[in-house]
Amino acid sequence: MKNRGDEFSNASEPPMDWVGDWSGRRRTLTPDRTAVIEPHTQTTLTYRALDDRACALAARLADDYGLGPGDRLALVARNRLEALVLFLACGKIGAVLAPVSHRLAPAEIEALLQRLAPAVVATDSPVMEGLGDVLPPTTPVYDLDIPLTQPADGAASVNRPLSPGALAMLIHTGGSTGLPKICRVSHRQMIWNAIELLVSAPESMARRRELLLFPLFHIGGWNTAIPVLYAGGTVILQPAFEAETVLANIDRYDVNHLGAVEAMLQALRAAPNFERASLRSLEGITVAGGPCSQKTMEAFFDRGVAVNQAYGLTEAGPSNLVDAADDVGLDEQRARAGSVGTSFYHCDYRIIDPDTGQRVGTGEVGELQLRSPHSFDGYWDDPSASAARWAEAGWLRSGDLAREAADGRVRIVGRLDNVIISGGEKVAAEEIEAALAAHPAVNAALVFAMSDPRWGQRPVAVFTSDAPITMDALRDWLRPRLASYKQPADVMQVTSLPLTGSGKPDRQQARADYQNALRGRS
Repeated sequence: MKNRGDEFSNASEPPMDWVGDWSGRRRTLTPDRTAVIEPHTQTTLTYRALDDRACALAARLADDYGLGPGDRLALVARNRLEALVLFLACGKIGAVLAPVSHRLAPAEIEALLQRLAPAVVATDSPVMEGLGDVLPPTTPVYDLDIPLTQPADGAASVNRPLSPGALAMLIHTGGSTGLPKICRVSHRQMIWNAIELLVSAPESMARRRELLLFPLFHIGGWNTAIPVLYAGGTVILQPAFEAETVLANIDRYDVNHLGAVEAMLQALRAAPNFERASLRSLEGITVAGGPCSQKTMEAFFDRGVAVNQAYGLTEAGPSNLVDAADDVGLDEQRARAGSVGTSFYHCDYRIIDPDTGQRVGTGEVGELQLRSPHSFDGYWDDPSASAARWAEAGWLRSGDLAREAADGRVRIVGRLDNVIISGGEKVAAEEIEAALAAHPAVNAALVFAMSDPRWGQRPVAVFTSDAPITMDALRDWLRPRLASYKQPADVMQVTSLPLTGSGKPDRQQARADYQNALRGRS
């Protein structure tokens, strides 16, 4: 089956020594430059030391577990240095790393492991304690807590040549609705994605001091770490997001860039030490994982930190569009902060009417489609879903609704599967959320569909606020801003909005929580 334009996924390309040898090649160029800092363990590694560990682990995986090209190794762990070393080691011997979210329920982890059928499972003590009996009984388990400080004998011979089209990772999606999909990510995809960031970065990635906040069980974590290491920059690792620690580490380690989702920025803004933190080194924040409200970004613009939005998905990049912080000043960046800019250098995009398949005009809404050399190679065990992702001529369907402004910048306005059909009219849940979030007293909002005997579906909204606000006041706010058929049938204040493991709004959980609250009222 051809999942995509095979010109981008030709596994018959000749094997090359450098493919997969991320740390070895960078070690040759900049051996004494700082590669990784792990504050909570007080560990700092140069590229030489990082590659020593990767070689040692690669030799152990090959010798003790018999792993080689194409063998799958599942990773169930928090963000930690050893997880990064594991990726580098797998690249050297051609093994395929398959991260699994440790935040999932045991039954969900078990289901993913059954689908992946790994040769080895790598985990650590804190996570293993919560896994119970979900690990396959006959599958060897590698303990990430085993020390790896010495280079392997004959480290240079550990590396095996690979084709750029060889499989590098199996990354599962968030899975907020239905069964999580497992994406086939090749070395070619990761190489081209790193090139996109190097070419498009307004400053040299080699001087990047990046605080890694995205989890390494999703593509965002790897999309943050690997391009920085590819360029010779420095990655600062935290085991988990904790707002006060993030702010302290920015100052302590001269962090000049970080990526985040909106919920993280809201937590940073609300942290007790936000005003005390100098943020003197922080030059930019890139927001991903969904559109970020202007209100959330303002606190950072006020502190002189540029905030820009990027867009991508595991299947298509994940680096596809970005509103790059180029040579313009903060005022102009602030003015255009609502967009995701335009495409990266090596990525095409188009916006298509989902009903007619034709391109829409400027300012009109349609489905965003993408084409690049860094798209995925289909889903692991779902050929029908793989085929459904691709349109003609190598275009990949994103499932996201977007519009292009007259200046060429793109805004993401919702998802096709979040469109609510009320009385035959199409309503984007995100449009209602944006109108609610614009209210001065509303921190964030989440909208989902509920069945309605008359209209088929009606939107319902939940929101968070730090200030008293009446439902009548909210309805008065929405009335002049939204058409009557877009008005929520109900609005409920909640203490927090549910998020998926990747930090995206979890509409399915919000709907369940709302239904439980209704039952509690009766």
